[in-house]
Formats: sequence, C-alpha cells, structure tokens
Amino acid sequence: MRIHSVSPSASFSDPGREYRASEPGVPLRCCLRKSLASEPVWLFRYSPESGKGPYAETGPIFTHVDCPGGAVPDRLPLELLSSPRILRSYNAAGQIHDGEVVEPGSFDRVLAGLLNDPEIESVQVRSVSHGCFFFAVTRS
Repeated sequence: MRIHSVSPSASFSDPGREYRASEPGVPLRCCLRKSLASEPVWLFRYSPESGKGPYAETGPIFTHVDCPGGAVPDRLPLELLSSPRILRSYNAAGQIHDGEVVEPGSFDRVLAGLLNDPEIESVQVRSVSHGCFFFAVTRS
C-alpha cells in the first residue's frame, strides 16, 4: 500500500488560497498530522487525481506554509483516523466504484477489502462531516 499526501507547493497555484498564521488542530494534508498553534498554514482548493470527469471533486484542504517533513508513505496516519472516515474507491478510468463510512478500528480491514478488488485502482480517505480529502491509498 502507498499513501499519497498533498504537496504544500500545490497551494501556490491557487489564487483563492488563504494564509492562516495560526490554525491549531487542523488536519494537514502535506505531512498527514494535525497542526500545532505555532505553525502557519495555507487553506486552499484541491482536486485529487483519482476522481475524473463527473467524479472529480474540489474541496478545501490545509497544508503547512513550509512543511517540516512529508508523510511516511507506507504507514497509515493514525492521528487522522481517530474519527469515522469515508472511503471512496475508484477504477483506472477515474470512475467511483464504491463508497463506505468506516469507523475507527475497522479502517485497515475495510481498506484491504477494497484494494483486494482488481477493479479498484485507488481509495480516497475523506472527512464524514465535510467530505474533504485527507489522502489517497493505492497498491504498492
């Protein structure tokens, strides 16, 4: 499994981005953890690669202004999985295959089940409350 986070440099191309000098506790999509009060962040629009055509979605995400270190690509960010999440799976054409709300403690099992389906190319992890993109998972 490979975890795909978001590069903070993606925010520089968004004219609607907002600078936040302090926004403690927001989920950072660059290093896949929650922000500290001392860390300035960008809030901007992002559209993950896996959904295409009518399945493409754009939503708000946070990244560091200067990320001190990226995500670990072979480990799930447990800090961001302590609440229910939506898993949306996509095929190679970028069409949505399935979606499921996952409770804490069952994430690994449900994710493995989705990735065992040969039609599924990637799985997006999203917020239940706002639908915001957290990260994507693909097979190694």
